[in-house]
Amino acid sequence: MTDLSSVLARADSNLPASLERLFDLVRIPSISTDPAYRADCRKAAEWLVAALTELGFDASVRDTPGHPMVVAHHAAGRADAPHVLFYGHYDVQPVDPLDLWESDPFDPKIKDLGNGRKVVTGRGTSDDKGQLLTFVEACRAYKDVNGALPVKITILFEGEEESGSPSLKPFLEANREELKAEYALVCDTSMWDGETPAIAATLRGLVGEELTITAADRDLHSGLFGGAAANPIHILADILAGLRDETGRVTLEGFYDGVEETPENIRASWATLGRDAKSFLGEVGLSEPSGEKGRSVLELTWARPTCEVNGIWGGYTGEGFKTVIAAKASAKVSFRLVGTQDPSRIRESFRAYVRSKLPADCRVDFHEHGASPAIQLAYDSPVLTKAKTALSDEWPKPAVVVGMGGSIPIVGDFQTYLGMDSLLVGYGLIDDRIHSPNEKYDLTSFHKGIRSWIRILDAL
Repeated sequence: MTDLSSVLARADSNLPASLERLFDLVRIPSISTDPAYRADCRKAAEWLVAALTELGFDASVRDTPGHPMVVAHHAAGRADAPHVLFYGHYDVQPVDPLDLWESDPFDPKIKDLGNGRKVVTGRGTSDDKGQLLTFVEACRAYKDVNGALPVKITILFEGEEESGSPSLKPFLEANREELKAEYALVCDTSMWDGETPAIAATLRGLVGEELTITAADRDLHSGLFGGAAANPIHILADILAGLRDETGRVTLEGFYDGVEETPENIRASWATLGRDAKSFLGEVGLSEPSGEKGRSVLELTWARPTCEVNGIWGGYTGEGFKTVIAAKASAKVSFRLVGTQDPSRIRESFRAYVRSKLPADCRVDFHEHGASPAIQLAYDSPVLTKAKTALSDEWPKPAVVVGMGGSIPIVGDFQTYLGMDSLLVGYGLIDDRIHSPNEKYDLTSFHKGIRSWIRILDAL
């Protein structure tokens, strides 16, 4: 039987050394998008391999056409223990503009913000070096006390997350059998607030479409041809306007196939989080939700599908005025998906709708911009339930199960290529300034993040 209190106490006593290791990793400028830092990306990968090897992992640097992966394996103390894959990324965003940083982005420091709040400053402290090291340091404390780990662990650290992950899918396909586990643990998300941990159970999928409607073979003089010639801007505007009805629902045939209602207990828990239309939309100068009527803003952004026009253009848009009927008009449209909506069917339905609205003499050309399904971890999943209890035992307030309006491609890739669901738990805060100057990670996030992973691993 694990003496959990002893493992947690070891994490506490290890904290100064854990911070030094975080500082060492942050000092490596592993900027993946800039070729000038290629050697530093490899150095970060090698640093992680050395750290994991020290803990008894079978760890190695795996070359790719881009920056290397880090893969590591460790057996569990029990033969019947579950097998998890932990994912993080060691690459970081560029630091420009450098003059806005209050200190060297690759010289991490402890900064006192007052009111007992201390943070670690530096590029990558929150995204994602501090986050991934919470897991590594949890494994360290567990092994220090017990000499073994409670679950079988495979680790995958990527070096291209901040530059589009071009090597990731081929790597997952080529190493499917080695990387496959019962489920994945991902630490690249945030808390609900400084006292409330969060588990992201849903991620919306995405379909992107660009369309161009062409009418005449050239731009036309609106005085000579106005009223007689088809105007593709009018036609496009009418098509886009018809994508949603007066209640905010999307009108495409079969669009809501695979969309289920959020369980009442989950919606009730979201209602306690204090994020209503006024507080959420007020931050951006708005006040009234524009989506499906009768739903909360959290339900609209976490659990309902959307159709949004992201750009529209055609005709003359320069200075002054030019009275033309444009030959072409274009738009970019995206769909956020939930549940088991099929991205390919959504794309087909959209194209069929557009074609059905085209008048004579007009044609449409489409260009797709990617597609990914939604991710949904069952709200009553045993893994989620255990993690929620473990987190609630560590933090001042009980853990909440949230949704995410955006998409995290790696989670979809794990499902597509490895057949695994993912548990998303992170300890970042909304004010961590990730991707911006003066990135930071709260010392409490790092310390209690380590303790949280200890509890989660023990519960699993």
